[in-house]
Amino acid sequence: MCPLKVTSLLTNIFPVHDLTCFSAVAGSIFTCAGILILLFCFKIKISWHKCLSFWESKAEDHRKIEAFLNNHGSYAPKRYNYSEVKKITSCFKNKLGQGGFGIVYGGSLDNGSQVAVKVLNELNGSGEEFINEVESISRTSHVNIVSLVGFCFEGRKRALVYEFMPNGSLEKFIYEERSENVRQLGWPVLYKIALGIARGLEYLHRGCITRILHFDIKPHNILLDEDFCPKISDFGLAKLCVKKESIVSMLGARGTIGYIAPEIVCRNLGGVSHKSDVYSYGMMVLEMVGGRKNVDAGADRTSEIYFPHWLYRRIEQDEELQLIGIMNEEEKEYAKKMVMVSLCCIQTDPLNRPSMTKVMEMSEGNLDSMQIPPKPYLYTSSRTEVDSSAVELAYSLSAVLSAVILL
Repeated sequence: MCPLKVTSLLTNIFPVHDLTCFSAVAGSIFTCAGILILLFCFKIKISWHKCLSFWESKAEDHRKIEAFLNNHGSYAPKRYNYSEVKKITSCFKNKLGQGGFGIVYGGSLDNGSQVAVKVLNELNGSGEEFINEVESISRTSHVNIVSLVGFCFEGRKRALVYEFMPNGSLEKFIYEERSENVRQLGWPVLYKIALGIARGLEYLHRGCITRILHFDIKPHNILLDEDFCPKISDFGLAKLCVKKESIVSMLGARGTIGYIAPEIVCRNLGGVSHKSDVYSYGMMVLEMVGGRKNVDAGADRTSEIYFPHWLYRRIEQDEELQLIGIMNEEEKEYAKKMVMVSLCCIQTDPLNRPSMTKVMEMSEGNLDSMQIPPKPYLYTSSRTEVDSSAVELAYSLSAVLSAVILL
């Protein structure tokens, strides 16, 4: 009904002296109704735009992935269709684990080979992780890099088929109960694992035709075979660059809080490069050494909250490391060597960190020839003692900042 007809109807109902007041009220009602209609239409438009943008993005991801697979057919491993993936996993019967981007199932190929199949979430991620994984691992061949057997890309169905690692991830072996004096893995095995990871990273940084930066080195992404030989996995955040390129550009932070190099979070600390993987490696090995997270708010003494700080003080004062499970002089040497190398790796300035080639040389070299590395960033040159609560606060603020940037 149009406004003129409504006004005419109101004239017949209400007296003339009340019409002016009522016209004002009616005008307000019509105005409010118009605004509500506009808001409703605007909401529908926004919802439609979001939905359209989402599916356009997925369609663009599909085109990018297909174009990549066509251009890199000679490098790409075997391509499976989804029905084959279901057959390999016996209809996804044996679940091995779950991560942020999908679920991992156990399976077997026709030749009897055991595999692990990561089925990616259909509506999670931009497709970049899938391309990174296939492109990165397809360019590698190394005993300390997990092998990608094949992949599935069929519509919105995506899966990655890896060689099976019987002992799972390093993560489940290194975090010890603080009251125990026996480690799950002895010091010779821990040292062997640390050295193997270093060899794998050195290969990614120098041994490939294209340098590969992993950007997510952590215990969860290190897999162990039946002999506890470590293999670097999960290249979803990896970045490829030319060998001579030392600094790479990134639009945002990538990695896991607790292992992210400082320059990735705060770019004025230095350029992002292969040295960012070195930092993550150092933080990870320190957790292997301590059998604990590097930050432990539940530690018995405040001086033990930030583990690298506690270790550095003991090294600096030439005190016993008091680490779990050291039984003899050989194991003591393994432990101290791992600590010294790790403290070199976690220097805040990337220029002060060794390359992975140097890390291997130090790890395999003579302990007596190693010098105490410079003090980490959380120390100040004017003080020999640093309040542990301040260290904890600084680390916590760094973690929060990392989380905000990652969002």
